[in-house]
Amino acid sequence: MKIVKRSVWSAAVAVSATFTASYALADGHTADVYEPYAGTTLVVNFPAHPHYNAVLEVLDDFTDETGIEVEVDQLQYLKMRERQTLELTKDEGDYDLIAYVVFSKADYVYADQLENLAKYFMNPKLANPAYDADDLIDGYVQNIGVAGGKKGYLPGPTGSLFGIPFGSETSVLAYRKDIFEKHGIAVPENYDQLLKVACQIPEVEPGMGGMASRAASGHQASHAFLLHLAPLGGRVFDDEWNPTINDAAGVAAANALKTIVDCGPEGSQTFGPAEAAASFKQGNAAMFMDSIAFAAGFEDPSQSTVAGKVGYALHPEGVRRGSQTGGFGIAIPKNAQNKEAAFLLMQWLTSKEGDLKVAMAGGNPSRFSTYENADLNAKYPYSATFGEALKYADPDWRPIIPTWGKINADIGTTMSQVLTEGLDPQEALDGVAERARAIMDEAGYYTWQ
Repeated sequence: MKIVKRSVWSAAVAVSATFTASYALADGHTADVYEPYAGTTLVVNFPAHPHYNAVLEVLDDFTDETGIEVEVDQLQYLKMRERQTLELTKDEGDYDLIAYVVFSKADYVYADQLENLAKYFMNPKLANPAYDADDLIDGYVQNIGVAGGKKGYLPGPTGSLFGIPFGSETSVLAYRKDIFEKHGIAVPENYDQLLKVACQIPEVEPGMGGMASRAASGHQASHAFLLHLAPLGGRVFDDEWNPTINDAAGVAAANALKTIVDCGPEGSQTFGPAEAAASFKQGNAAMFMDSIAFAAGFEDPSQSTVAGKVGYALHPEGVRRGSQTGGFGIAIPKNAQNKEAAFLLMQWLTSKEGDLKVAMAGGNPSRFSTYENADLNAKYPYSATFGEALKYADPDWRPIIPTWGKINADIGTTMSQVLTEGLDPQEALDGVAERARAIMDEAGYYTWQ
């Protein structure tokens, strides 16, 4: 199969020979699983992202095994969200399978725009008995795929599965081994050590920042603040939806971010993730704490001046360990035209075999067994650390609820004022809490109180 990487809404369709595959059944005979769908062309919407670039390298194998063609519409992820927002409201959509960024889950499920996956996993003609869902990293499944349970976005007796993690991410600490060794600096294991080292680096290495971090006004500043809130013991809300973002843990997280940015490389206040990663790759910072997705770029000598000089460690501990859960999942739109074939692609990509194929091509695994694979760890030595970090991935580090977009934007704008204008963190977070309560009240979250 020829993979078609479409510019927005080009109509090219790939053509190739048809192949079939089968599952072995318990009585010894085989059923031709894919034959009814051979020749089908699935249109999928994926982000321009390192994980999905790796996916493009293995989709030929899917067509070879199944005879199902795949046409890929790959967009920058914010444009992908804009396109999906329009596409999912149609009576008949053009997309059979979509990737979605984690905080879109609440919006899409609440609007009844995604298929509940239960009926597909219940269908013996579609569900591969060797899929082994228990091997999927549970923090990711909870964060990306489950809705309707505790708080509406976490597992529980009333929860359902609407997506499968695919391109999942958690936070780890990347650091310059050579700089740390040169100055006898120990790798930070807790927040006291992290903040001390962040401001020690500029003193011992003039011109180098301690840690490159997101900080740009809006989502990036909010993301950076929340990255520290969970391990320092905080939450945005308590279990009754009362804002707690302005408690002592929230203030500690805001102060931690300000310290990191103040001791960071030049221009830190305006960094998004790409700019922070570029600063680290160019040798302008000794540390970078963000998604595992950036590691491949750090180790690529064609784009990184620090390739081979980077070590990786767990997200430092505060009151608790709590690395972030994020990234992408894949789901079947309610208005898709080829739902069963789309499920077969979803199942293939997220199976043990598919997950390993994508990981070996440079993608982010979503299975415990993939992170334990010897071949993967030989090719990407940092994978072992990432697998360990996943034990502490926190699916509740931010609330995935329909009102989150407004609250997240307010956090980000307000935190930017803390970072750039000297707004007092307690005053800033008190304002966020007050406005968040008003948003939640209007949305009905206090109806039953």
